[in-house]
Amino acid sequence: MRKGKLAKLYTLTTAAALACSLILPAAPQTAHADRGVVDLWKAIKPLTTIASAMNTGAHPDDEHSAMLAYLSLGRGVDTSSIIANRGEGGQNEIGSELGNALGIIRTRELQEASKITNIHLENLSEKINDPIFDFGFSKSPDETLEKWGEDVAYERLIRKIRTLRPDVVVPSFLNEPSTHGHHRAINVITVRAFKDAADPTVFPEQLKEGLTPWQVKKLYLPANEKDYTVSVPVGTYDEIYGASYVQLGEESRFMHKSQGMGRVYDEGPSFNYYKLDQAVVPIKKKETDFFDGIAYTFADLAKEVAGQSGGDKVASDLQKLQKDADEVISAYPRFEAVAKEVHEMLADVEKSVRDVQSSHLPAEAKTDVLHRLGVKQAQLNKASAESLSLVTKVKPETGELVAGQTTKVTVTAYNGGQSKLGKVNLKLNVPSGWKATPQGPASFDQLGYNQTVKTTYTVSVPADARLFEPYAAPSLSADISYSYAGSTATSHAVPSDAVAVLPPFALSLSPGATVLNTLKPGDPIPVKVTVKNYNPGAAKASVSLDVPKGWSAEPAAASLDFAAKGETKSVAFTVKAASSVRPDSYKVTAVATGGGKESRHGAQVIRYPHIGTTYFIQPAELAIKAFDLQVPEGLKVGYVSSGFDNIDQYLQQLGVNVTNLTAKDIESGDLSQYDTIVLGIRAYGFRPELIPSNARLLKYVENGGNLVVQYHKPEDKWKPELAPYPIKIGEPLIQWRVTDENSKVTMLAPDHPIFNTPNKITEQDWSNWIQDRSAYNPAQWGKEYTELISNGDPGEDEFTGTFLTAKYGKGTYTYSSLVWYREIPALVPGAIRLFVNMVSLHQ
Repeated sequence: MRKGKLAKLYTLTTAAALACSLILPAAPQTAHADRGVVDLWKAIKPLTTIASAMNTGAHPDDEHSAMLAYLSLGRGVDTSSIIANRGEGGQNEIGSELGNALGIIRTRELQEASKITNIHLENLSEKINDPIFDFGFSKSPDETLEKWGEDVAYERLIRKIRTLRPDVVVPSFLNEPSTHGHHRAINVITVRAFKDAADPTVFPEQLKEGLTPWQVKKLYLPANEKDYTVSVPVGTYDEIYGASYVQLGEESRFMHKSQGMGRVYDEGPSFNYYKLDQAVVPIKKKETDFFDGIAYTFADLAKEVAGQSGGDKVASDLQKLQKDADEVISAYPRFEAVAKEVHEMLADVEKSVRDVQSSHLPAEAKTDVLHRLGVKQAQLNKASAESLSLVTKVKPETGELVAGQTTKVTVTAYNGGQSKLGKVNLKLNVPSGWKATPQGPASFDQLGYNQTVKTTYTVSVPADARLFEPYAAPSLSADISYSYAGSTATSHAVPSDAVAVLPPFALSLSPGATVLNTLKPGDPIPVKVTVKNYNPGAAKASVSLDVPKGWSAEPAAASLDFAAKGETKSVAFTVKAASSVRPDSYKVTAVATGGGKESRHGAQVIRYPHIGTTYFIQPAELAIKAFDLQVPEGLKVGYVSSGFDNIDQYLQQLGVNVTNLTAKDIESGDLSQYDTIVLGIRAYGFRPELIPSNARLLKYVENGGNLVVQYHKPEDKWKPELAPYPIKIGEPLIQWRVTDENSKVTMLAPDHPIFNTPNKITEQDWSNWIQDRSAYNPAQWGKEYTELISNGDPGEDEFTGTFLTAKYGKGTYTYSSLVWYREIPALVPGAIRLFVNMVSLHQ
């Protein structure tokens, strides 16, 4: 009874809305060149099949890009990619953003990559600081699911499967001990979901919302050429795209620039291999395709429906749609001919929906057919716009708004094709509580070749509008409907860049995190507050600091006058702690008031050419960690940054004289003036002058210098002979790291100066580390090195090459795989004390 009722509620509007939500882009598009007949083919190819597939992964860049390109671009299969988290715990190869800011970058890269392969993208992680978070490398699926919240992750995956209803599901990874725990976790819940998504007793609350159980037909796992069920010919060359599916997939992978992804592949045969794990359809002895035994075309679906009660009329409709799809393809590449066939098919889909709704098909079959028709309707809308060369746009007057602001947004439709369009309607969509009022007509009788129609809306942002959320759908969009050849289609458009509600006064504090040395509690903390005016015009603000009880800030407040939007000004404050300050964590918050508005947030602008502009809104806070710290007077450090860490900034805050060394400094400068030279993480891979100058660095050590080298990967051009005594990094890299930040650390040389001068390092200094301990540990090293610590994940052999130091000539060479770049910005006291000791050797 319940299923039947749900099926009746599944109206044409609901089906179309659901399909649109599944297929339309979830993010603004970066600028790209239109490809004419290629884009037309990409739009009409999906009309030939009713099959669907889903690929699941843990992080952005986990997708099986070549396979997705083959299914979506090559065969037109309705293909989705479900990625668990946002990649917040990864490293950044294009900038210094880490944590949530990196997650925003990786999400945008994933969205752009998904556009290239024409797939539908979803994330299980829904917002900033979501429980499904990339907390760093994990060796265990159990640890991963415990930290994510297994029920949360599983409920969201089941929801995606019941919403998207894939015929075939393929997780990107196996549940193998040598695999990242996040990858293993996604495999575990994907395999389990094969049966559970079809079980109405699993998350029954989803059914009350209108979802229905869905039985995936087949589940495949990654395999190899020696043991597989299906080989996917990803090396096949597609003449229309002018590339193989491997190459098309890599085109998408190149969008993952922050992870250094993307490779150049030559043409030629190649295959991806997959093994059937579970199925609910009859299986051939020798499968040739994911979709063997599964309805793939309208004709296949018609045969299935014809055998059911009340299905004959619907089956006849589906046969007609098969003919329509064939005629669309036959008309290619003649744009006008394709458009007429597309609109004929669109009318037939709408008729089919009505016939299904009025039929006596069983509720389960009715829901299934309506879903597939809804997907097809959304695809036809896209095919219509492509074939008619209709270009629709949303153009905000500004993409940077504040609550209470009124702005203008223009919706345009341009006809680049030869066919006249009728009954054009331009509708702007805004969030609940916002108001959009057209300043002129929004409907037009016709739109001819090379003509544009537009409507400008006055948009009012409510005073209580929420600040920008980077993972939410675009706040503004437009639906442009029009009639052609007897049926009506709708084109959906979003702005070309993010439209964001920002704080009226965006605040940033410098520093954003610092140490309060409890050995010198009276030392003032200089704080610079930078304020950017996002109000539309002149504005006044009073800026102050909210400090802990008993602390003080001078001045108490400062007034700023802004002449225009976008203007930036700064205020210098001096913060002093209470005389009784104890070792602990504290925070100072910047506050700006003006025009009846208060701001306590900053707006970090994130802008790269491949992802456009977006924003990270976060509290305008200065994190302060108070603890005892000895820093030698007059310590002079040369820092060789790779761009991937900002430890140099923290050393400066601690009172160390730090100089960022240029290529010229390294190649020909006087290195002897520095007590210590520090190489940032992976510096040999990203500072090309280092390897030719390595002999100069070693000579610096030999003459009495102190050289500190942070971790490298082999692909960073690291060679064992770069060190004064060979150091070989362990491979595979995944096995040479310690992921438990609470793992026991044993100091193997407790009397070494690095543990005693100027700070006495104790067991407590290894407490409260974050994310992990070490990455890419050495596997072999010269006997000349002193092994400073032993450490490993519970139940595993411990590493003794994580922290190595050796005398070389008159100086010292230290190689460390400890993840300083995570610990020091997090103000981990023990890591900071130990790093100061490391750069203070010989003082």
